[in-house]
Amino acid sequence: MTTRRAGRAPLDMGLVIGLGALAATVAVSFLSGIQLSAGFGGTAIVASLLTTVRRTGLVAVLALVAAFVSGFRFDTFGTLDWSLRCGVTLITGGVAVQAAVLRDRRESRLQRMTIIAETAQRAVLRAMPTAIGSVGLAARYVSASAEALVGGDLYEVAATPFGVRVIVGDVRGKGLEAVQTAAAVLGAFRAAEFTEPDPATLARAIDVTLARMVGDEEFVTAIVGEFHGDMVSLANCGHHPPLLVLPDPTATVSTVDTGEPTLPLGLGSEPELSHHAWPVGARILFYTDGLIEARDKRGTFFPLDDFSAELAEGTVEEALDRLVEHLLDFGGRVMGDDLALVLAESEPRD
Repeated sequence: MTTRRAGRAPLDMGLVIGLGALAATVAVSFLSGIQLSAGFGGTAIVASLLTTVRRTGLVAVLALVAAFVSGFRFDTFGTLDWSLRCGVTLITGGVAVQAAVLRDRRESRLQRMTIIAETAQRAVLRAMPTAIGSVGLAARYVSASAEALVGGDLYEVAATPFGVRVIVGDVRGKGLEAVQTAAAVLGAFRAAEFTEPDPATLARAIDVTLARMVGDEEFVTAIVGEFHGDMVSLANCGHHPPLLVLPDPTATVSTVDTGEPTLPLGLGSEPELSHHAWPVGARILFYTDGLIEARDKRGTFFPLDDFSAELAEGTVEEALDRLVEHLLDFGGRVMGDDLALVLAESEPRD
């Protein structure tokens, strides 16, 4: 399994912002002749929201020094007014440091939970082989969370007596509960993949198992496929139909007609089985909502049609990497939803 995360800015600007706010406040106060020394400590509060405890403490100390020195600037040194202003700055700085301590503790707890969730998801999504028989494979998972790889999108592939079978799905919801539901779906898929005669009956078996394990409002959209010889069979359970890229000079790309989508898994899904040509060199892309529902800052949806022909270029690994880069660039390195991609290719048969 290859995973990606939405980008984030690596530089912590909290200290810069805190010191900048303090410098600006001191400059305005000293140049205008207006005593703002009681508010110097407020800059430490700003820093506490953005940076570490030590850096917040540094801003708080510098704010107290500025309040002390202001007594000479305004000729109030040693007076009650000066003492009160220094006292307010000291108290405000202390509150800022305590706030930073509490924030650090919350973030540490969140980081521990994130590691647990990511470990659980890595256990659920096993590594995708590069090929099974005559089917070349590549997969990518992109989390909408900048902090972790956690979500409810899922995929799995297996070699069975009936052919190479694949499932790609999207769990309603996010977080650990979604990971648990994804694990239930994949567990049901693995339990029935060797016994059910076709993808439609396999999907029904998963649906029955999942319905016993989730609530009435929980469901999973999914598509189950089977590659056998020069054909691919699909069962669509309320999911987006895949894209088929045919190996002709113009790399014809089309949306696979999987028939009328039925209810998602967990809600009594009864998918129909559709069969499609799968010639050597053809590629098929399975994906989740995160691909076609991604938006840029103007609210425009990701133009998948503009890049779909590139799925025929290079290896399947390179094609997926290129598509993910287009998507991240389009959204400003920010994902609004998790994304799972599986690209399969029909390779020459021995």
